[in-house]
Amino acid sequence: MDRPTIVGIGGFPDDAMLEHVLGLARGRRVLYVGTAGMENPYAALDWLERTGASLLRFNPWPPAGLRAFTLAHDVIVVGGGNTANMLAVWRVHGFDEVLREAWQDGVVLSGWSAGMICWFEAGVTDSFGPELAGMRDGLGFLPGSACPHYDGEELRRPVYQRLVEEGFPPGIALDDRAAAVYDGTELREIVASAPGAGGYRVGPNSEDALPVRVL
Repeated sequence: MDRPTIVGIGGFPDDAMLEHVLGLARGRRVLYVGTAGMENPYAALDWLERTGASLLRFNPWPPAGLRAFTLAHDVIVVGGGNTANMLAVWRVHGFDEVLREAWQDGVVLSGWSAGMICWFEAGVTDSFGPELAGMRDGLGFLPGSACPHYDGEELRRPVYQRLVEEGFPPGIALDDRAAAVYDGTELREIVASAPGAGGYRVGPNSEDALPVRVL
C-alpha cells in the first residue's frame, strides 16, 4: 500500500507546484473536485486542459459508483471557494468517508485554499461572509488548524493569530506559493514554487517560520 499523503497548498498551484504534487503520486490520473467553487465550468475546463483530469460533480447528484470512481484515480485536487458549503455537500453524499478511504489507500489528496483547510480539524475561512472566521468542522484527517493565503490577503495573518490566542486550535499557515506535504499525519516538508514563500507554525503568541525547499 502506498503511504497516505496530503499536500495542502496556500494558493492556486502554478505549473511547478502542480508537477510536484503529481510527482508524489503513483500515477497521473487526476480527479478535480470543484464543489467549493460551485463547480465552475471554466475552472473544470482549465484542469481538463492542464492535466486531463476527470471531473467530479455533485450537481444535480454525484455519479453512480462514487466510491469506485474516486478510488480509480491517483491524485485528488480540491479547488478553492466556500469550504463550509463544500463539506456539507460531501457529508450528505458520504464523500467524506470515500476520501478517507482513498487517502488510506494511497491516493494523494491535495488542493488549495478551501482544498487546503478541509483536511484539518479547523481552519480560517470566509465561508460565512466577507469577514474571516474560524471553522472547527473540517474533515480532521490532519490535526490542528490551517490558514491559506497568509501573504496574499492582509487580514489572514492577524485574524489567524487572534483566533489562536483566543483558544482556536494552533496549526500551520501557508503563503500562496507554498505547500505543506504530509506523510500520514506528520509534516514532511514545506515546499515553495517561488523564493520567499513560506510556511509557519502558529501557536498562542507565537509564529515560527518553517524550513522551506524551493522547487
